[in-house]
Amino acid sequence: MLRVYLAVAFLARLAEEGMAVTVVLLAAERTGSPAPGAFVLTAWMAPHVLAAPLTGGLAARVRRPRAFYSAALCGYAASLAAVAVLLGRAPTALVLVAAAAGGACGPVVTGGLSSLVAGIAPEGPGRTRAYALDAASYNAASVAGPAMAGVLTGVASAGTASLALACAPAVAAALAVALPLGAARPASGTAGLRADLASGLAAMWRTRELRAITTVTCLAFVGVGGLTTVAALLARARGHEDGGGLLMTAFAVGALAGSLAIARRGSRVSAERAAGLSLLATGAALAAAALAPSFALVVVAFVTAGLMDGPLLTATLRLRADHAPPGTRPQVFTIGAGLKITAAAAGAALTGVAAGLPAPALLLAIAALHVAAALLYPVLLRPVSSPAVTPASRGVQ
Repeated sequence: MLRVYLAVAFLARLAEEGMAVTVVLLAAERTGSPAPGAFVLTAWMAPHVLAAPLTGGLAARVRRPRAFYSAALCGYAASLAAVAVLLGRAPTALVLVAAAAGGACGPVVTGGLSSLVAGIAPEGPGRTRAYALDAASYNAASVAGPAMAGVLTGVASAGTASLALACAPAVAAALAVALPLGAARPASGTAGLRADLASGLAAMWRTRELRAITTVTCLAFVGVGGLTTVAALLARARGHEDGGGLLMTAFAVGALAGSLAIARRGSRVSAERAAGLSLLATGAALAAAALAPSFALVVVAFVTAGLMDGPLLTATLRLRADHAPPGTRPQVFTIGAGLKITAAAAGAALTGVAAGLPAPALLLAIAALHVAAALLYPVLLRPVSSPAVTPASRGVQ
């Protein structure tokens, strides 16, 4: 059943990665400007963090989880198709509403699906391998989605590419009915759902391991959010006007290789240690890319950075699964994913503001965020010692 899950996850994530390219191309094709595409992407990303707690709470309570996930994936596909048909032809407000509806289903595609792995894979090395393969599905989609979007746009049109991508989550929805999902806890009214939402947020804050990994990955993702823009600027600075896409592909291929290596060989270190080492090594490789004198060396450094980054997602998924309190796993996964996407959006905005700075300096800043996250991580993992209780203090209220 893991193969069925991976097919569902890959197809859903393929659409998400590809649409980031097609909506910009579609806007330029129909309106003469890519700006409307950027607004659509903003509307798509904005609901993620707001919808994440609700999505997680519902996923934990629905009586028929297969139907829930299938319906969410169908909604995702319908939103993509609506954007493909309406962009440049209908009022902008209507297009943004359609995009926001798809964004509200987004937490199911990211954290929601990943939360299912622990119920499919057995504990132990098998679960680590399953999460490594799940991480690889993200990385494979980040390579194949933009490539598919570019090829179909070149052969046919951006509209055709968008509609083709919308078919991917529709197929995923059909496959999701075969997933071995047991019934969740039955709903107990609005008050029960509110309690579930609160318990998910409380778990993220009170559980030291969850709080630590969420904090440091969000810090790193502030940098990751600006990496696409910085890659384009760095390629231009190294004499390759259109080399930004190649650099991001190199990073994604490296990350895919890193995830697959963990899936094949396993990990000899704990998830906590793997996460810290991955952050540190990724930061070092990005710093090397910023200082590399030639474009060829920049490409090598980006591949290396992706290779080092690959194990981070595997470790993050495993930590969420292992430390989520009973009944909160869907909330923990969706909230964690939503916060990372929000951090990435903030990083993209900050990069846009600072785009006038030299590209190597911007990439060094992204590398510094990764290194800072690696150094902060063991500090956040330390247990908070309770103050000693003395006979004198025992009577003080």
